[in-house]
Amino acid sequence: MIKLYIMYAEGTEKGFMLRTIISPFLHLSIASKMLLGYFLVSVITIIIAVYVLSSLERINRINNSIVNKTVPLMNTAERMEDTLLSQELYGRRYVILKSPEMLDLFLKKNEEFDLQVKEIERMLPKDLSVELLASGHIEYKNLFVEGFKHLEDPSLLAKKYDRAIKKKQKELIELIEKISIGARRDQNEKTLIITSIGTMAFRTAIVLCVLGILLGIGTAMLITRNIAGLITKLKLATKQISEGSFDNLPRVWNQDELGDLSRSFGEMANRLKRLEEMSLDASPLTRLPGGVSIESVLKKSLDADLPIAFCLLDMDNFKAFNDRYGYARGNEIIKRTARIIEEAVSQYGTEEDFVGHIGGDDFVIISTPDRYSSICTTIIEIFDRVVPDFYDMEDRQKGYIAGRSRQGEEMVFPFMTISIAVVTNQTRKFSNYIQIGELSAELKEYAKSIPGSVYVVDQRRRISED
Repeated sequence: MIKLYIMYAEGTEKGFMLRTIISPFLHLSIASKMLLGYFLVSVITIIIAVYVLSSLERINRINNSIVNKTVPLMNTAERMEDTLLSQELYGRRYVILKSPEMLDLFLKKNEEFDLQVKEIERMLPKDLSVELLASGHIEYKNLFVEGFKHLEDPSLLAKKYDRAIKKKQKELIELIEKISIGARRDQNEKTLIITSIGTMAFRTAIVLCVLGILLGIGTAMLITRNIAGLITKLKLATKQISEGSFDNLPRVWNQDELGDLSRSFGEMANRLKRLEEMSLDASPLTRLPGGVSIESVLKKSLDADLPIAFCLLDMDNFKAFNDRYGYARGNEIIKRTARIIEEAVSQYGTEEDFVGHIGGDDFVIISTPDRYSSICTTIIEIFDRVVPDFYDMEDRQKGYIAGRSRQGEEMVFPFMTISIAVVTNQTRKFSNYIQIGELSAELKEYAKSIPGSVYVVDQRRRISED
């Protein structure tokens, strides 16, 4: 719609101004366009949220005032009337029955009324006072007390004090009702305010939401029209990759995010191609590449004359562990060892470093001479720390397990350790990967003859021992 309007207005001053405004937006990167659109929508959303939340906060304050002050004030006022009438009842019964129990009940009601006066005083606004109510009740009580002194002459009590008591009681009830009426009026006013705030917040939120929706739709249309064709190319590339075809992908040559994404698709396709080739050779237990991939990587490194550190890893006393606990737990420790190796290579190696699983408890790392030391040391440290957790508590306390050797002889096997043979091409030249494999196998046997977890290099000199 915007494009049609620009074409219609072309050649006019208005059309020129519109193109001037929109053109910079269309030339922004996709990220900038989306950020700008999100920013405008976010601003409106924040305004809506702030306005609605502030309105809700006002409503909540008023509701709290009603619940915590106005309603309790009305309830207390009602109870005060009951207390005042009960006090009168017990006072008159005392006059008639002259019972100490009635006098006690009269005095208790007096104390209860005084407490209710204090409750109301806490809930009333600061500009209102309960002094008249408090002083009036004191006078009300004193009239009864004075009347109690003349119990021997009931006619005098009736004539002199009854009328004064009734009058004072009426004054107190009028004061209480005045407080109650004021509380009800305050409740009604606050309810009207809540209704007004809610209505205004609703209408304002609706207007702002509509504005935000229109702005979001307009921004989305501009961005969509600008990148739809490029997205189609990327969809075709994705479909081609999903079908297993990794070559001759449709490319986007733009110097923006879609161009970057297209290049990433190309890199991903190349990596998927390599991973697909490696997965055919991967170990089903650890999902690490197997012997074919190991030979391929090693051969490529030798052909490219790259510095190599070939590490052959083997778990000592693994067969005894497997015989003692079964293959299932043996598989668990093989998988845990694979993770330890991968973590160490990830931490101290590079993206070009390679981890493979020959089979059983044998692993391979292909790194560089300047990194193998940190990698091997980390593997040994972590392996020695976690291995005891795979043994039962009984065996852990003994520090060994009993089993049979390959010749069938009963013997004691210490906890598993790991032996690493490291072969580098720093000081010698290898013509093929077979030489490296043979030398590393020989070094591995030497490493396994050393107690504990160790790694040795091709000079047959012990480098580390735990």
